Amino acid sequence: MPDSTSLQTFADDLTTISGLEHLRVDDEGTLSIAPASTEEIAEVLRCANKSGFTVVPWGAGTKQRWGNPIRPSLILHTDRLCTLREHTWQDMTCTVEAGSVWSSMQASLAKHGQFVALDPLWPEHATIGGIAATNDSGSLRLRYGSLRDLIIGMTVVLADGTIARSGGKVVKNVAGYDLHKLMTGAFGTLGVITEITFRLHSIPRHTQSFTISSLDVEPLGELLMKLLDSHLSTQSLQLRSTNNEFCLDVRLATIPEVIHDQANSLSKLAQSVQLEACNSNLDVWNARQKHFDQAEHLVVKATMLPSDISRLTSNIRALGGTSVTQATGIMTASLPASASSQLAPLREKLEAIHGSLTILHDPANVQTVASSLPTNTLPLMRELKQRFDPNRILNPGRFLDGI
Repeated sequence: MPDSTSLQTFADDLTTISGLEHLRVDDEGTLSIAPASTEEIAEVLRCANKSGFTVVPWGAGTKQRWGNPIRPSLILHTDRLCTLREHTWQDMTCTVEAGSVWSSMQASLAKHGQFVALDPLWPEHATIGGIAATNDSGSLRLRYGSLRDLIIGMTVVLADGTIARSGGKVVKNVAGYDLHKLMTGAFGTLGVITEITFRLHSIPRHTQSFTISSLDVEPLGELLMKLLDSHLSTQSLQLRSTNNEFCLDVRLATIPEVIHDQANSLSKLAQSVQLEACNSNLDVWNARQKHFDQAEHLVVKATMLPSDISRLTSNIRALGGTSVTQATGIMTASLPASASSQLAPLREKLEAIHGSLTILHDPANVQTVASSLPTNTLPLMRELKQRFDPNRILNPGRFLDGI
């Protein structure tokens, strides 16, 4: 933690920014500051880099438990950067500040029948910057692609205070290096995101959700593969495990005149594996979020091929856990703390089929919050950290392998 002299020097250097009135120190000596613009954040980082203060960018704090725990010198709050700066609805793009709450942005876009086609965790609280920094996405990824596919431009403040802009404000922009793809999912270790430009989609006119339940996961795995190979207008598809059964959730999105025929086709596909498709409520699409409600449980993220989803879902059940896996092969699983000794064998299984395992939350902080990466990947990631943040002031140690 910084001493009183360095605190005073830091405060003196920041006399030009309006966020100084929001500068405060907690009982443990950690500073908090809330700048109101990209330029003010640049000044804060310039001074922090000069003073050697470690910095944690903080939106709503919904994912601060993810990654390795750190104790920063300075918490950089982004809640004053909360403006939808531009919505060019004719071009279907928008530019929004990183401290904006996801649901508030979506409500503004919906006035023109548009949305950012992503369903992150805790949308009523999570901020744009935090969602991008953790590369969070849900079941809509099946139809609309990943967060990196939806971001077409970004403004980032680097560790030394340099303001960098990547991409542009039109969907067809191809100029320059896709710096925003590098920042997405970097957990704030390479720069502080201050603005993002998204490509938008039209809100579907009509959707309907169905759930197919089974005591055995294999028929659901077979049905999932059939649905991926079908011509149904599937917007979302996920396989859930509960304590009692397995469930395959399907959401169709199409025009009202077609939805009935699509539902009949889904019913026939379910019958082909001796199961029944029933109408479902929208709450099933929040199932991934519920894994984080039990603070005493391990929460992991795993990746795999769609053909391996049913088998890995069964493996998680055998360890006493529950899971939600998107049809794209991204699983969120909750495991009892007693299963921590089984994480290494589970990771080996996943890596053997070219998948991965990342621990998002370990209540005992016993496990290293990391995923085994190819031997040629970690040196590259360390070099990127060195180039972007040589003094290691931005979230040092939070990312994979302590980067």
